[in-house]
Amino acid sequence: MDVSLARTFLVIAETGSFIDAARKMNITQSTVSARIKGLEDLLGRPLFTRSKFGAELTGAGELFQKHALAMVRVWQQAQLQVSLADQHPDHISVGAPLSLWNGFLLKWVAGLRSDTPGLAVSGSADAAAALVQRLIEGTLDIALLYRPSPPPGLTIEHLFDEEFVLVTSTKPGGRRGANDYALIDWGADFLQDHAAAFPELANPALTLDLGPMSLEYVIANHCSAYFPARMVRHHVARGRLRQPKRGRKFVYPVYMVYPETRNEESFEPLLERLRGEAARFN
Repeated sequence: MDVSLARTFLVIAETGSFIDAARKMNITQSTVSARIKGLEDLLGRPLFTRSKFGAELTGAGELFQKHALAMVRVWQQAQLQVSLADQHPDHISVGAPLSLWNGFLLKWVAGLRSDTPGLAVSGSADAAAALVQRLIEGTLDIALLYRPSPPPGLTIEHLFDEEFVLVTSTKPGGRRGANDYALIDWGADFLQDHAAAFPELANPALTLDLGPMSLEYVIANHCSAYFPARMVRHHVARGRLRQPKRGRKFVYPVYMVYPETRNEESFEPLLERLRGEAARFN
């Protein structure tokens, strides 16, 4: 199938309009209509319901959406690897939540680039479900995840346990209230556990889905929040943050997830370096 058909389908699904899709893709509306007709003929099912209000996905369209996204991703990955082939004969794609890039994976990448200059590295941050899907599609080589539940065909290996601790920039002896608390979104598992432990903080005045960048706000303003211990350790040592002695901790195991079928000769040294980087936190 021509990947442009899948791309056109996804833009219409995003914009909800054949006209807006044509404008966004800088093509004519008749070209958009022709591509979707060709796609619907190939699949034997209508993908959109058209009306004067725009275009909505049919049931078949909703089912096809994830496959269209996978097709586009695979094609983009193929383009990337082929374009890099002359300068970088080897390529690895790694994904993880934002929290695991800061102070961990970025150091691992720096070591790889230093020791193997011929290796091209692609890094991305996303939710666990999206990363597992990319592993299945083959557009991701390694994912670092908290509490993964991967399908068959993927190997999981425990690296270390991530401890989330409460830290505060308020003055010693000062009373902390709900308005002085920032809820950092560290993923679905953390939010669920946090809500169970602190029901009174389920809807705080400030919620940040910014990962490690949230630390800048907490340091600059008088408030408290949860962060990975490895991320705040040096700030606590310097007195920029305090860690309350009785603060509850949340612990999540970190795993690397990768395909069972892989090139052992080229892949294993990368995994071994990753194990070594993770050993600092055990």
